[in-house]
Amino acid sequence: MLNFDFSRLAAIGLTPLLLQQALVLAGDQDRRLVRVCRVQRDCIWGHDGESEWQAQALHHVHGELAVGDWALCQPRAEGPWRLIDRLEPFNQLARFNEEGARQVYASNVDTALLVMGLDGDYNPRRLERYLGLAASAGVAPVVVLSKADLCADTADRVAELERRLRPAPPILALNGNDPSCREALAPWLGEGQTLVLLGSSGAGKSTLSNALLGEAIQTVGDVRDDDSRGRHTTTARTLLQCPGGACIIDTPGVRGLQAPLDVQALAGSFTDIVELADRCQFRDCRHLEEPGCAVKAGVDADRLRNYHKLLRETRRLEQSPLQRQQQRREWKARNKAARRR
Repeated sequence: MLNFDFSRLAAIGLTPLLLQQALVLAGDQDRRLVRVCRVQRDCIWGHDGESEWQAQALHHVHGELAVGDWALCQPRAEGPWRLIDRLEPFNQLARFNEEGARQVYASNVDTALLVMGLDGDYNPRRLERYLGLAASAGVAPVVVLSKADLCADTADRVAELERRLRPAPPILALNGNDPSCREALAPWLGEGQTLVLLGSSGAGKSTLSNALLGEAIQTVGDVRDDDSRGRHTTTARTLLQCPGGACIIDTPGVRGLQAPLDVQALAGSFTDIVELADRCQFRDCRHLEEPGCAVKAGVDADRLRNYHKLLRETRRLEQSPLQRQQQRREWKARNKAARRR
């Protein structure tokens, strides 16, 4: 039998569809429904809408858990609860790490706050990767240009991104040390909403988190003078509840990002290229050097180069190991022939 208070759990993101799944999994067993708010090697912390509970996950469940997941626990009078089952999430934000393994940022997310500093962290190409990451998970993106107080040409940067990005997501230039940023983000901070903060180290994610939480919970640090990179003050993903009811997930900074894209998700982040491709002179135009290419004429050159790069990465991810080996052999043969010439 599932022991729960729907209104209390809905305030931290529970939906009727997730509840239905939980009822089926629980059956007639005594189970508590919690939301995973921290994950460590040996222990999980789950929130039941009122308090955090420490739990130990069964072996077959532990490797699948991510912050933002919903799980069924068996309560205990003493010691950690037992985490029995994980509910299938309605979405997950994930990337591939340097070893090629899939690494989940967060589960069951409504909005991704893509944080980019208006200092040396400013990088539209990297932002387009994060937009692709959000598109691959079906998560609504909001671009937050942090450190607006340190930038003399904030309006020009916002206008540059609005021209470049198609479709253009909401773009906000904010100072994370100013409490007014809560008002700017209010449309996405309703009760039961879940937001994840994504961006490189030093972009200002933890500063923004503290502003939204109304107190200095997350540790913040300085950035390096030469390149504005941070020092990884946030080392773990954590789900925290805002005073207005929304949940935010702060994440460690990442600069090298390989999103698990497919061609369709990539097209969703570059709709301007997809729409202009129909106007090209040739039906099989690659949008590289062909004459009469409507894409080359109508899209920012740097954005188009980034699109081609992401498209190559996406196609490599979709290849089988045998296809990758064959492609490497073909490239080696081409390079060898070029050297001979």
